[in-house]
Amino acid sequence: MADTNTDSELKWKMPQKREFLGGDLVAQSLAQLGVDVSFGLHGGHLDAFLVGCELAGIRLVDTRHEAPAVQAAEAYAKLSGKVGCCFVTANSGFCNSLPGLATAFADRSPILMVTSSPPLRDAETNCLQGFHDQVVLAKPITKFAHRVTNVEEIPRLVSYAYKTAASGIPGPVVLDFPIDVLFHPPRMSALSFGSVMKQTALSPGPDPAALSHLISLWSTAKRPAIITGTGAARTTDRSSRESPLLRLAQATHTPVFYSQKYSVALPFDSPLRGGSASLLAYLPFIGKQQPDFILLLGARTGFLLGGRTGALIPATGCTLVQVDLDGGEIGKSHAVDLGIVADCGKFIAALREKLAATPAIPFASHDAWLTDIHTVKTLPSKYAADDPLRPDGRLHPYHAMKAIMTSLPHDAIIVIDGGECGVWASSLLELARPATAIVSTGYLGFLGNGWGYSLGAALACPDRLVVNIHGDGSAGFHIQELDTYARHGLPVLTIVFNNNFWGMSVAGQDLMYDVAERARPVVQLSESCRYDVVAQGFNNRGVLASGSLGDVETKVRDMVGAGPGPGLVNVLVSREPVTDVTKGMVGKTDDGDWIVVPYYENVPRPYYREDLDRRGEALANGHNKSGGLVASRE
Repeated sequence: MADTNTDSELKWKMPQKREFLGGDLVAQSLAQLGVDVSFGLHGGHLDAFLVGCELAGIRLVDTRHEAPAVQAAEAYAKLSGKVGCCFVTANSGFCNSLPGLATAFADRSPILMVTSSPPLRDAETNCLQGFHDQVVLAKPITKFAHRVTNVEEIPRLVSYAYKTAASGIPGPVVLDFPIDVLFHPPRMSALSFGSVMKQTALSPGPDPAALSHLISLWSTAKRPAIITGTGAARTTDRSSRESPLLRLAQATHTPVFYSQKYSVALPFDSPLRGGSASLLAYLPFIGKQQPDFILLLGARTGFLLGGRTGALIPATGCTLVQVDLDGGEIGKSHAVDLGIVADCGKFIAALREKLAATPAIPFASHDAWLTDIHTVKTLPSKYAADDPLRPDGRLHPYHAMKAIMTSLPHDAIIVIDGGECGVWASSLLELARPATAIVSTGYLGFLGNGWGYSLGAALACPDRLVVNIHGDGSAGFHIQELDTYARHGLPVLTIVFNNNFWGMSVAGQDLMYDVAERARPVVQLSESCRYDVVAQGFNNRGVLASGSLGDVETKVRDMVGAGPGPGLVNVLVSREPVTDVTKGMVGKTDDGDWIVVPYYENVPRPYYREDLDRRGEALANGHNKSGGLVASRE
């Protein structure tokens, strides 16, 4: 018995000169749900679906590698508010896509992947592209993964997967359609629809009692701060100054900061735009107090917010409130005073309504606190007085990145990739006054994501320039996507910040090991690699910028003004100085009682350093050769 689709009257588009197949069902089910673009790479297994997309009106954007296709779908989802869709072929293509799935899962991005596999009848016959069970591989890094074995069940399962990706805690889903299912004609009278409609299930709103408690905590704060993450990405309206988040900040006189992953779109001239949350770490160094109230709005605790060091979120003396769709995320690494499980947009709307209904509750203007924030935001960089030209004849990375940011048009979308390069770019981001910015490396520290993210951003926001910033290390992962930008005529400007090193890697080795030790394994890149020439080979405009800041500014502005299509500027910079972020992450110390664990918190030795020295002397003199532990700290 066929299901009755009560949500809407589905009208399938029927091909005129060929049979209607399972691939058509997949494509048209996605179109009914609102999918209008899909990213991927061709494979013969998918042809029934790809041809079906043409009939269904879904734009296909083909990449040169599967990982950027998934990353493009992820960025498209972040910027469009829709579920991002991608397609990869069986086994070989699917295995190439796993980095994209892993990133989307860690960063909670709603994407739907369509893949295929050999015919069901050929299972366990060593057939072409049939070795790995894709569903088994996908399950640990997806919200849902399923193999569709019946062509009539396609609409129901596509709808279920789509809504699973978008509902609750967002994340990636995978549907595996064996090739014989995609090429199989369905019995139209036996289709199982489920609920194929564009609207997804409603997201949860906040408990009214929790809002009352929140207001009582917030209204007594003297130094409140809001820190937003990707969960709050769509609470701002980029087309006006009427964003709900801005109105909430104004009603409570609270500055808004953003985590490293995604910047909010608040007016740059507003005193309530705090900038990057990393600025909060500077307050003690200028003799100012840290926040006494923090609202984490769709922002997860962890290394992007200073870990458990207390640098950004004070360990004591601060009321911490966390709003997140995932109740398990609340209090995951920090004790919270109030946790609210809710969609951030609904939370803001409900809280503003509550505040309007209770005008007697006073929120102080916090003038002194906002002055402190302004002081931190306008602190001169310690590198500002440095000579723009380093002793090695290359440009100082701080001055070079500043020249880039000040040469970009306002309201661009900036995608940041790379290690040291990413730190320089993030620290100077506000100078560019972007519409929004995404740090593509995410929780996994995945280099190379920026190529796919920029592609997705260009499709989601075709009216804006997308600036794709890379170090020369991350640039090498998927530089072939320059061809994708050119073939689709996309307004993507790529900046390669080129110091011929894996910058964070060599910096870590320099900090950890004596300068006299010349060994610096596997951190050198080619000094002769011309990324600008590579760009020209992929039909992009490509130029080299070196020698002076004026040259950088001119080349960037000329590239922006050159008209439609993509371009690349290869900017030669010095590998020194090392950013303070890298120094802090490495955590080098001369205190011998601590074991340095680069990029994580150091750990105490299980024995005193002096005991180790005495043991070393004894061994050198031929004593105590039987071994055994030296004196324990306990």
